[in-house]
Amino acid sequence: MDPVPETLDLVVVGAGWFGLCAAKTNHQLHPEATFAVIDGAATVGGVWAEHRLYPGLKSNNMLGTYEYPDFPMTTEVYGVKPGEHIPGTVVHRYLADYADKFGVAAHFRGSTKVVSAELIPEGGWTLTLEKEGKTSTLVARKLIVATGLTSEPFLPHIEGQETFGVPLFHGRDFLQHADTLEIPEGNTDKKTVAVFGGTKSAWDMVYAYASKGIQVEWIIRSTGHGPIWQAPPYVTPLKKWLEKLVMTRMLTWFSPCIWGDADGYTGMRGFYHGSALGRRITDTFWSILGGDVITLNKYAAHPETAKLKPWSEAMFTASSFSILNYETDFFDLVRSGKVHIHLGEISSLSSGGKVHLADGTLLTVSALACATGWKHVPPMKFLPEGIDKQLGLPHVPSEDEPVFSKTAVDKADDEILKRFPRLRDQPVQNKNLTPLLTSGGLSSTDSITPSTPLTPYTLYRFVLPPTSEFVRRRDIAFAGVVMNFSIPLMAQLQSLWILALFDGTLPKNVVPSADDQEKLASLQYTTVLTSRFGKWRYPAGHGNQFPDFVFDALPYLDQLLGDLGLPIYRKGGLLAEATTPYGPEDYKDIVAEWQAKVKEGSSQ
Repeated sequence: MDPVPETLDLVVVGAGWFGLCAAKTNHQLHPEATFAVIDGAATVGGVWAEHRLYPGLKSNNMLGTYEYPDFPMTTEVYGVKPGEHIPGTVVHRYLADYADKFGVAAHFRGSTKVVSAELIPEGGWTLTLEKEGKTSTLVARKLIVATGLTSEPFLPHIEGQETFGVPLFHGRDFLQHADTLEIPEGNTDKKTVAVFGGTKSAWDMVYAYASKGIQVEWIIRSTGHGPIWQAPPYVTPLKKWLEKLVMTRMLTWFSPCIWGDADGYTGMRGFYHGSALGRRITDTFWSILGGDVITLNKYAAHPETAKLKPWSEAMFTASSFSILNYETDFFDLVRSGKVHIHLGEISSLSSGGKVHLADGTLLTVSALACATGWKHVPPMKFLPEGIDKQLGLPHVPSEDEPVFSKTAVDKADDEILKRFPRLRDQPVQNKNLTPLLTSGGLSSTDSITPSTPLTPYTLYRFVLPPTSEFVRRRDIAFAGVVMNFSIPLMAQLQSLWILALFDGTLPKNVVPSADDQEKLASLQYTTVLTSRFGKWRYPAGHGNQFPDFVFDALPYLDQLLGDLGLPIYRKGGLLAEATTPYGPEDYKDIVAEWQAKVKEGSSQ
């Protein structure tokens, strides 16, 4: 007879920013509840887990913006000074300390893969776990999936890689290949490595090698998305801190945002996006922001740096609008010849570390490091088969979509383009854009790749499956299916929203009864509208796959706060509200605020 599986009140899958915060907040609200945080890594941290901390890794954020509201990252404890980017080792330590302080670490189950989650008809989920080759099961009364968007790397198969003879790896595994950064003593031969890709991870690996004195052959696909935007930490002619700039309310009004009215400034947004004059002012703002970055980086000053000028417009770029967080001038390495840039395709590999480009160029390297994207779907299976559609997860579209019907899509598109006419003029980033799988001789047997044609995530408020069954059950939610500069704040407010949903304390006008067909239909349409919006707003980012935004983070936080019935405006005056950036300090007592509100409601 099989043993009865352990049953827990809550299971959180994923131990990164979102998973740890969800577990911690639940433990604060329900100290007696049983819970576990499960992750395939041996340590907490998610993308900042120990096994992913390659040499020189730093956050894009500087001290003061990359921390939970109720757990400041102080210089005294962590050694990072104001104006400094945070080393990866410090981020990991901070997250581990957070888990310790709030009683989460004792409930962490590492090196454990969640193979599948199967729906239990009467409520809850049966999880199949795998650890050290052994399989077990666990029942979760409530389930929060916080695996994020960068858990599983995509590494395409390249013709000839079996005989390549030198390391070939994805950027996620850079630490395991840190020996490729070494130059043997007494070796007078010039060491050369190749880096493949144009994302921030590619820039980081290029810098890691070139700053060590290793020659880098940087290959950026001519049929891809091109090099990302890389901004200095301080931008615009006023030299404003970029991370603060995107959280300044008056500047968020320049971003067309379908949920933007949550901030209450409908008149300002209506002017900037609904009038010809407003749109001209808005276009000028984005032109200044993008032009300033191009000027500061001096792309045109050298033929090699010119190859790194972004191919997309700043306005249509989301979180891939990244920050130069290097110890020395990145572009000096390019101008000095330490980095050669190839805008082309890899046709094949051959023995002896030879990389063959489609234009006939032959490179001989001692390693090939790839920044080729991620499988953005959860790294676990949901059962019964086909339930991914009901859950609002990316899947191959079919005729019987539960929420994403063609009628709903057409209606959403019409509303988006009517409210934001500027989005009709979609930029063409690369007229020769070709999926990675079919260009340059690359192919893959993976069922999910960065270019697999899937539906986008379709989650209400980016967390709740919007179909009637899961609105009724309220036993599963997804945290961290967003990408932006304000991750710790997103983690805290999403956690509160999800737990309010689970506890039944979320106001009924936010998530209706599953039996209220009219209000349920409205919730589902809102879900389609926000999901579809990404396609139009951020075509140069990942908007057609998942919520990927930057200047729209503050109104999203406003929306979650409004749903919870908590104050949106926290600056103490109209001028301060418009011009003073929001940060973690503005939400430092948010859990206590929610507890007080729930207590007040229960006593009435």
